[in-house]
Amino acid sequence: MPQGFWPIWTTVALDLVGFGIVAPILGRYAKDFGANGLEVGLMFASFSVAQMIFSPILGRVSDRIGRKPVIIVSLIGTAIGSFITGIGGAMWVLFVGRIIDGASGASVAVAQGAITDIAPPERRAQLLGMLGAAFGIGFVVGPALGGLAALGGTHIPFFLAGTIAAINAVAAFIRLPETKSSPTPQLQTSEKKASRSPVLLRYAAVVALTTLGFSGFESTFSLFGGERFNLTVGSSAMVFLFVGVILTIVQGGLIGMLTRKFGSRGLLRVSIVVVAVGLFLLAYTPNEQWTVLFISLILISVGQGIASPSYTTLVAEAAPEDRRGEALGYQQSASALARIAGPVIAGALFDSVGIGSPYVFAGVLFLLALIAAWTVTRPVVDART
Repeated sequence: MPQGFWPIWTTVALDLVGFGIVAPILGRYAKDFGANGLEVGLMFASFSVAQMIFSPILGRVSDRIGRKPVIIVSLIGTAIGSFITGIGGAMWVLFVGRIIDGASGASVAVAQGAITDIAPPERRAQLLGMLGAAFGIGFVVGPALGGLAALGGTHIPFFLAGTIAAINAVAAFIRLPETKSSPTPQLQTSEKKASRSPVLLRYAAVVALTTLGFSGFESTFSLFGGERFNLTVGSSAMVFLFVGVILTIVQGGLIGMLTRKFGSRGLLRVSIVVVAVGLFLLAYTPNEQWTVLFISLILISVGQGIASPSYTTLVAEAAPEDRRGEALGYQQSASALARIAGPVIAGALFDSVGIGSPYVFAGVLFLLALIAAWTVTRPVVDART
């Protein structure tokens, strides 16, 4: 592995463990302060809104001053946001805590930028995939720790997450290398636009469309599973664990080999189609047909596991070297925007159209993403036109 990879990976994994600790607890915790369903939804949305706004900002700052200080400040912000949420006392305090945490969570793009700094071009997809596997591990370990911590009170998981983030910040200060060897000076407006070139904007559209569809799947599957397969809360959680394990295996172990054989451009096209097929199959899965259910979930998981590091690699290739952090930040911003809208649209479709309709809609979004990606996934692309 390139020097510095494992400290970056560990930093991201611990950060995602902290997020995984609080995410399943937040809704119930907010209800202790009198929150209704809408307010809980707005609280989750406030995190994504802050992430959407601050991802390109932090990416731009990391291009100018380096990745390490931005990651450390972000971890400190995560700790502060978690502690504020844990202290609670009023609804507005919870919102402040989640907004701070969301703004700090925008450091994911900075970590991706750090990986692209140290990764040889032929290994970017593999190392970005392994960074993606840290997400899967965080979401497997985090909820388990959060559930145990909640036995001491619903506020305890937030203090645990804040403590992990604070320790992580100290460890990053000691162990994390600075991967950007020459910070970027102040650029002219015309040079700044290179991080928002038409090619990169089309990649952002691909990210937004695929995330919009996938987040709708995530948010409604427990309802779908209850209606069509009589899944309980516990068994729905096990299904998500199954999906998370597949994502981790694909991103952590298979993406490097697949990229060397087929290339990121070809993989992106194929993976989008695979997810779309899985979503359409899921929408029309007959009642209690478990084999069809698991085939559809495997297709969705494998396709999404391939798509994510593939388009991140292509963004890193298309972005100017001195603006990668900002370009990756815009991709994260597009993803955050989609994560706000996706669950709302999918929930409305589930209620008003039918229980399979969110997945038909998501499948159509993936096909639109394929059209958006097709012209920019050809072997020769001018990143600045």
